[in-house]
Amino acid sequence: MVAEMSVLKLPHTLLHEQADACLAQWVTHCRTNAQPSVVLDASALVEFDSSALAVLLGLRRALSVQGSALQITGMTPRLRELASLYGVLGLLEQA
Repeated sequence: MVAEMSVLKLPHTLLHEQADACLAQWVTHCRTNAQPSVVLDASALVEFDSSALAVLLGLRRALSVQGSALQITGMTPRLRELASLYGVLGLLEQA
């Protein structure tokens, strides 16, 4: 049996101005469409700042509270580098 999975996609741009709304939208979506696992495709993300990391960590935390797992795919080298610089790459890779 294959576990159900929800798929989310990061936008092209995720800066401080969009971060709170993006996280709130995803958390609401994940609460109303509860799945054991959520895949987040980060491949489209081109323009971002550290707020993108806050969104990813916030989503991971919200899913963990509801007993769901987060899997991030398509992390670009720049996103990996920023996550590593902030010391959270391990958290996002194990998500």
